[in-house]
Amino acid sequence: MAMTDSELLERMNRFVPPTAELLGQEILEIDSAAGRVKMRFQPVAACCNPMGNVQGGIVVAMLDDAAAFAAIVKSGERIGIPTIELKASFFAPTPAGVPLYAEGRCIKLGKRIAFMEADLTDAAGNLLARLTTSAVPIALNPNANLVERK
Repeated sequence: MAMTDSELLERMNRFVPPTAELLGQEILEIDSAAGRVKMRFQPVAACCNPMGNVQGGIVVAMLDDAAAFAAIVKSGERIGIPTIELKASFFAPTPAGVPLYAEGRCIKLGKRIAFMEADLTDAAGNLLARLTTSAVPIALNPNANLVERK
């Protein structure tokens, strides 16, 4: 039996990838029918560049997670979603030490390829970065590297 969006939300916030702590990751909303997730991030200080902003590669990691999670919830199955290509556009420096918000959207989910996008904003809704990506949906390895949050 498929999980409801609220059951899925609870599970996905409890069993997280190891990077979740580094990125201060929390999933706030799931709409599996639409293939959409909303997330909050608060990366640790070690994620900053010399200018004191979140390093661009870390921004990409947050957006990649949001986009991938959107495809995962849309699939209704336990899948992995390894990226085959991505493009990131940066519109403003990403401030450190404040909550950041991402919305991931699965644009199309096929049997062999998925197309997703994600936006990162600050608390005021200012667009900081956007990612577009494609990936290959695959069955999740039963030994997936997930950790349980207590």
